[in-house]
Amino acid sequence: MNTENRVSPQAPEIEEAIIGACLIEQGAIPLVADKLRPEMFYVLRHQVIYAAILAMYHAGIKIDILTVKEELSHRGKLEEAGGPFGITQLSSKVATSAHIEYHAQIVHEKYLRREMILGFNKLLACSLDETMDIDDSLVDAHNLLDRLEGEFGHNNHMRDMDELMTATMVEAEGRIANNKNGVTGLPTGLADLDRMTSGLQKGELVVVAARPGVGKTAFALHMARSAAMAGYAVAVYSLEMQGERLADRWLTAVSEISARHWRSGTVSQQELIEARLPIHVDDNTSVNMEHIRSSARLLQSQHACDAIIIDYLQLCDMTTGQNNRNREQEVAQATRKAKLLAKELNVPVVLLSQLNRESENRPAGRPELAHLRESGAIEQDADVVMLLYRPALARVTTDRESGYPTEGLGVVIIAKQRNGETGNVYFRHNPEMTKITEYVPPLEYMLKHAK
Repeated sequence: MNTENRVSPQAPEIEEAIIGACLIEQGAIPLVADKLRPEMFYVLRHQVIYAAILAMYHAGIKIDILTVKEELSHRGKLEEAGGPFGITQLSSKVATSAHIEYHAQIVHEKYLRREMILGFNKLLACSLDETMDIDDSLVDAHNLLDRLEGEFGHNNHMRDMDELMTATMVEAEGRIANNKNGVTGLPTGLADLDRMTSGLQKGELVVVAARPGVGKTAFALHMARSAAMAGYAVAVYSLEMQGERLADRWLTAVSEISARHWRSGTVSQQELIEARLPIHVDDNTSVNMEHIRSSARLLQSQHACDAIIIDYLQLCDMTTGQNNRNREQEVAQATRKAKLLAKELNVPVVLLSQLNRESENRPAGRPELAHLRESGAIEQDADVVMLLYRPALARVTTDRESGYPTEGLGVVIIAKQRNGETGNVYFRHNPEMTKITEYVPPLEYMLKHAK
C-alpha cells in the first residue's frame, strides 16, 4: 500500500460492522440502502460484498450469509470477497444493527474526505500545469464543489410530514409577520404587480422576457431600485451594459437627479447621498452561471444578497466543455442552474430573456409563452414568467385588451405563475423607457368612459 492509501480517511472496522449487520438482520439494509453506495466503502472486498447485498435488496431477495455467498458465487466474485470463510467472519463482527445508521454516516464522511483529497490534488496539478486553460480549471473546481456539496447533503432532504408541516407553519407565520399591505416578498415597484405576485418570493425563478428594445433592462432596474429602497440588497449581473452606463440610466431614470446635471457633473452632494442604494453590479461580459453562483454566495455570506438579477440569459457564457450539446440544451442547463441558485440561496432570481421574432407576427405584436427564445425549459423551470409588451411599438393607438391609449403604456403580461394568478399589469413609461411609474389612465380617457 502506498503512502497516499495509508493516510486516506478510512474506517474498515465500521465497514465490517455495517456489512455484518446486513448479513444477520433483515431490517438492516433498508436503513442504509439510500445512504451508501458500494464505492463509498474503502476496502475493495467490502465494496464487492455490499454491491451484492444491495442488488439482492432491490431485487427482493432474502439476505443472509448463505444467499449472499450464492450471489457472490453467481457473480464470480466470491474469492474477491474473501471466500466463504471471509463472509462468515464478517457476520461475527457485530451482534446488532442498532447503530448502523450512525456507522453509515461515518463511512459516508470518510468517503467524502477521500473524494476531497483526490479532487483537490487534481485541481492542484491543473493549477501547476500552465498549458491547461484557466477557465476550464475554474469550471472543474466549481463542478467538484457542487458534487461534494450534493453528496454531503443528499441524505438530508427527506422529511416526515410532522417536520414538513412544522417548517410550513413557520414559513407561513413569517409571511404574516412580514406582510406589508399584502406584499410578503420583495416589492417590485408596481402596486398591481405586487398585488398579483405578493412581491418577488424567496427561492423563486422569475423570468422577464421581451423583444430587444422593449425595455427588459429598464424594467429590471426599476424592480432592483424598488427592492433596494425597501432595504433589500440586490446583486445585478449585467452582461450587456458597462456598470457605469447602467448606473447612469439608473440614477437619471429613477431618481430626481437631472440627466443634464448628471452628465455635466453639476450634482449636489445631497443628490449623490440619495442615490446610494444597497445594489451590487457585476458587468463582466463573459459571465457564466458558475461565476454568478460563486459571486452571489460570497455576497450572501456578507449579508449583501437578498435578490439576484441576471441581464440576460442568452448572453450567459454557455461553455461547459461538452461539445455534443446544442444551443437549446445549453440554455436549458443555464436556466436550470438559475432555478437551483434561487433554491440554494433562498432568494428570488430574476432572469431576463429574449423572445423570438415570431411574437412580432402576433396581432399587435402581443407575445405569448411559446415565444420564449431557444428553449421550452425556460417556461418549465420558471416559477413566474413576465412578458413585457409595449403596444405603441406595433403602431396601434389603443390597447386591444384594456382600451387604454398606447402612448407611454407598458404591459406586464404575467403568463405563468406557479403559485398565483395570471393576467395583465399596466405601467407608464417615458419616451426613452428610462423611467417607469404606476399607470393612471389619462383624464380624457377617464372622462370618455365615465358613467
